[in-house]
Amino acid sequence: MTDWRLLLTRPAEECVALAAALSELDIHSASVPLLAIEPLAETPEQRATMLELDRYCAVVVVSKPAARLSLELLERYWPQPPLGQVWFSVGAATGTILEGFGLDVSWPSTGDDSEALLALPRLKEALDVADPRVLILRGEGGREHIAETLRCRGVQVDRLELYRRYLPDYPPGTLLETLRSERLNAVVVSSGQGLLSLHELAGADWPALRELPLFVPSPRVAEMAATLGARRILDCRGAGTAALLAALRENSQPAS
Repeated sequence: MTDWRLLLTRPAEECVALAAALSELDIHSASVPLLAIEPLAETPEQRATMLELDRYCAVVVVSKPAARLSLELLERYWPQPPLGQVWFSVGAATGTILEGFGLDVSWPSTGDDSEALLALPRLKEALDVADPRVLILRGEGGREHIAETLRCRGVQVDRLELYRRYLPDYPPGTLLETLRSERLNAVVVSSGQGLLSLHELAGADWPALRELPLFVPSPRVAEMAATLGARRILDCRGAGTAALLAALRENSQPAS
């Protein structure tokens, strides 16, 4: 596993944490954060939705930034969250943030992706009420598959977008220069938007990058990567550190 030398592309704060976890296992990495987070200004719609939080039988939080911003809104509008309301997160890292606030949170024990969340027995139990209604807290355009699937199950779904992600400004050639100077042999992306940012920043260098092993968080992102021409796609079945480490163990020999 220590033969891997990884390019990390998560938001800066998450890159730092992931790099530290990899370093403990003697896995070299370098970071080019491809997603920066910008909270969205509060709107009348956001305020109205939060004031009526108790009408939802379940709340789904799709990311760590969404969790942190959700807690800020809870402190503002619901010092005592609605009793009996169940919260759900896609992964353990997001769920732990919510749990630390005292919320009743469930997340998949294996596979921190949308499909694993939607298969949770506790989610099915929470939705087993008359006229189920779910609130999804997310960034702009995030996790559309969750909303679509729940609607197909007869659930009324509302979405509240709390932040936007954008590609930071880098000089041309940054990715290829980092790969060569750090002698990296694989790339890690944690979302579909992160993959698109990788492709956009690579520009004319994409033909070189797409030859490297690419670790992705889900079958959906794997399909996106294949469409973009990536040659060796490794599905971690989750965006968290544990999922990446498991994938590294399963693929211990990087491509030369």
